[in-house]
Amino acid sequence: MNIPDLRQHGLILFEAISGSRAYGTNLAHSDTDLKGVFLLPERAFLGLDYTAQVANASNDEVFYELRRFVELALKNNPNVLELLASPADCVVSRHPLLEPLLRPELFLSKLCRQTFADYAGAQIKKAKGLNKKINNPEPPSRKSVLDFCYVTAGAGSVPALKWLERQGVQASQCGLANVPHLNDLYALFVDRSADGHLGYRGLIRDAELSNEVQLSAVPKGEVPVAYLSFNRNGYSTYCRVYREYWEWVEKRNTERYQNTVQHGKNYDAKNMLHVFRLLQMAEEIAIEGQLQVRRPNRDFLLQIRRGEFEYTELVQRAEELVARVDAAFAASGLPNEPDRSAVEQALIDTRRALYAAGVGAYPRT
Repeated sequence: MNIPDLRQHGLILFEAISGSRAYGTNLAHSDTDLKGVFLLPERAFLGLDYTAQVANASNDEVFYELRRFVELALKNNPNVLELLASPADCVVSRHPLLEPLLRPELFLSKLCRQTFADYAGAQIKKAKGLNKKINNPEPPSRKSVLDFCYVTAGAGSVPALKWLERQGVQASQCGLANVPHLNDLYALFVDRSADGHLGYRGLIRDAELSNEVQLSAVPKGEVPVAYLSFNRNGYSTYCRVYREYWEWVEKRNTERYQNTVQHGKNYDAKNMLHVFRLLQMAEEIAIEGQLQVRRPNRDFLLQIRRGEFEYTELVQRAEELVARVDAAFAASGLPNEPDRSAVEQALIDTRRALYAAGVGAYPRT
């Protein structure tokens, strides 16, 4: 089942323009996102072919099956609650039998403290992560295990590569042997003979592929010239950061990245816009018990998007807003969570009414 199927067979119950056009923060080039609710054909719902959600390839059109829509609303999912409170000029279609469920007050609760504010916190972390990636780019050339190895020198240590250079030997002339009871510490041997008759295998097998040091069979009686330590944790962390950075480079939204570069503040301005939008909406929910999707402070939010604020200033403002949100929910008269029984009954009544009216009669067998 796909979105054209839903449209062809009249299964869409509610459809609205979402995202920046609903918030009022859209620009001339902004995409048009659509979200909505559909009814699964009765046979598929009662049988084995339940489909919870349908989206297009770019994920800018998303439709939730009626039950899934209610499940997410009960959890106070921001995307779904915003759909309930869509501005009138964003509503494309709205089935009258769905009205009992299209009421934000049926779902708004103190769970919004977690879903809205924590989602905003995730956006801050995302912006921080981008800030770090921009300011600390990883060079294309990947470091090797040897870059995380150190050799004892007196009471201290020196990087293995520097030690090799000072000693005038190649890594291939060296051999390593385990030191009993000491993890990642190895006795280091050097074969300075012209023919390499000791047969040492070197420190690592392949500089680009190896994730471990390489051990050698050391003839009895050979004396280590030093000890080598492999900083395994440091290497593991580096590999993760390196991988994440280049995955980000490959998958990043080019337009948003160029905007970040142009405004020169080294943070994803769109992420930070959503931080403030979500936190302000959360505060309004706690104080007023209402959800206002179309934002009254469009100019301020677009200032953020244009990068007119310093990153540290925005983070500080956001942290202050989080404190206000916490205080507002602590004093709020909202229920701790939605009335599940009342919502469930409304869902049952609505689905029965829709099937009785012939919605979802397709496909017939």
